[in-house]
Amino acid sequence: MVPMNNPLHGHTGQRIAASQRRSNIEIIADMLRAGAHGAGKTEIMYSANMSYSQIQKYLGFLVNQGFIHKIAAGNAMASYQLTESGLKLLNTIDNLIELLGGSDEEQKSAVTNLPTPSL
Repeated sequence: MVPMNNPLHGHTGQRIAASQRRSNIEIIADMLRAGAHGAGKTEIMYSANMSYSQIQKYLGFLVNQGFIHKIAAGNAMASYQLTESGLKLLNTIDNLIELLGGSDEEQKSAVTNLPTPSL
């Protein structure tokens, strides 16, 4: 079961509308790519083209799920590194997009419009 504080759901637990520019899966993949070799919060935010509120929500989720590891760097600074689980997730997302085939726009549409499984 997916936790209610999952960024893939809104505050009420309802699935976020698919009318977003990027799907939640694409945002997560962008963040995982940014953290592949270690990166600060700001670097991930800019690399993944996210707002501050988005980075807070998604980064917290990815750290809590064990996909990204927070590394203290001193002076209240932290770096984030992709974990083995995070690398597996990123590879799975990339494989899914590749399996769906088509152009980049078709891939984005296919990933964004995947049906929501009933839990």
